[in-house]
Amino acid sequence: MDSTFPSPSSAEAVIAVTGLSRRFGSKAALRDVSLYVPRGGVFGLVGENGAGKTTLIKHLLGLFRAQSGAVRVFGRDPVTHNVEVLGRLGYLSEQRDLPGWMRVDELLRYTEGFYPKWERAYAEQLRQQFALPQATRVRALSQGQLAKLGLLLALAHRPELLLLDEPSSGLDPVVRREILETIIRSAADEGRTVLFSSHLLDEVERVSDYLAMIHDGCMVFCGPLEQVKQLHRRLIIRFETAPSMPPRLEGALSVSGHGREWKVLCGEANARLTAHAASLGGVVVDDQTPTLDEIFVARAGQGPVT
Repeated sequence: MDSTFPSPSSAEAVIAVTGLSRRFGSKAALRDVSLYVPRGGVFGLVGENGAGKTTLIKHLLGLFRAQSGAVRVFGRDPVTHNVEVLGRLGYLSEQRDLPGWMRVDELLRYTEGFYPKWERAYAEQLRQQFALPQATRVRALSQGQLAKLGLLLALAHRPELLLLDEPSSGLDPVVRREILETIIRSAADEGRTVLFSSHLLDEVERVSDYLAMIHDGCMVFCGPLEQVKQLHRRLIIRFETAPSMPPRLEGALSVSGHGREWKVLCGEANARLTAHAASLGGVVVDDQTPTLDEIFVARAGQGPVT
């Protein structure tokens, strides 16, 4: 991981992952991943499908034991201290794997038994806020209702840490906005820590304080969202004579365009890139901060930073 993306110290971290690698047969799902999530705020974890986001989250839940490296949640190994760790976090799975035969009120009473700090009044407040019918069986709920029910179960004991794996997958925009902006943001404002994975970059950009990107099992970058964005630049370079092919510029993450003008996205090496462009007869005519979507697409094509 690039040293220009500093991470919080492990002593301050709710989650501290160091040098984590995981293989499934010949497939490397995670490759020397390190991640530090500070207390409080919203931490977005982005990556394309199959990048390794869910595998990483399963290590945080203690479902997978680290094959190499170390995983600590609240300073504890979630495998050997599973009950202690799980009692302090809430989890929402993309699969919404809830027992379909139970009624909503039955599932709430059942789940309450696992959490000594469950707040029944808060759970009822959330049920009403989410308009979840008490007597309806889980299998009869819509996708949006299932997501809200799963989030209710994750929130009702007011966990210190919320782990949300693709929380808005399959949901309509109105429900997505309600879950992300109303619930996730309010949890962080109360001092809790939220880590959520998503491939919907506009949502991540809207609510996250910190950002990490995984590509092909590798950590590409990790740091405060605004710092990640500011350390990338979108340049428009105009050449005296139109290149016959896309210019190969030193430090460029992506190059697109035609004729005399080309859009170039680069990281912290933009000074070196600008000098190289000048040697080829190019001049920078525009310099802006790129969108998270542009950064993601460029970095996914490049692989891990070295």
